[in-house]
Amino acid sequence: MEYNYIVIEGNIGAGKTSLVNMLGEDLNARVILERFADNPFLPKFYGEPDRYSFPVELSFLADRYHQLKEELSNRDVFSSLILADYYFSKSLIFARITLKDDEYNLYRQLYDIIHLHLPIPDLYVYLHLPVEKLVRNIKKRGREYELSISEEYLLKLQNGYFDYLKSQSDRRILLIDGSQLNYIDNTEDYEKIKKCIFNTQYPIGINRIIL
Repeated sequence: MEYNYIVIEGNIGAGKTSLVNMLGEDLNARVILERFADNPFLPKFYGEPDRYSFPVELSFLADRYHQLKEELSNRDVFSSLILADYYFSKSLIFARITLKDDEYNLYRQLYDIIHLHLPIPDLYVYLHLPVEKLVRNIKKRGREYELSISEEYLLKLQNGYFDYLKSQSDRRILLIDGSQLNYIDNTEDYEKIKKCIFNTQYPIGINRIIL
């Protein structure tokens, strides 16, 4: 099958947005990027997670839904390929880690009501990097509100993503171990990962690749 809608996901600092932008320009694809910078609760959350976890997750849920609903319903006839740097299920993965049980149960009810109205990607790509490399990447890009993110939190997110992927038996998933790659600065590594994503028709289930 031809991939028309591809999601490239990963932990904080995995380089997913950079890769989506590079592929979008290279392939003349339509790009959908998460609008995290517009969330007024995010810097507050990293400073006081217990206080701001529910409003930050709820605001992300609403914004992600409205953005994807709008973007995916307005297909561009001049570009059949859509690349996104997040999928709506990201909301559930982060909320499970940050919210208390009673908050999460309410949040999950809202999620279950609205997520069925969004299309499923033809291919879900997960970029895996070890936590130590994620920390280096976060420090390198220098967003002040991200510098307080702990390795423990990144590890919880990583495990949350893995649990989610294992539960998606009906999806086409490509899990790429990019531990040895620098696809942002190295052209050869970029071509490797582009070929990996686009030159193979993957079966339903989790397809693991080490590059």
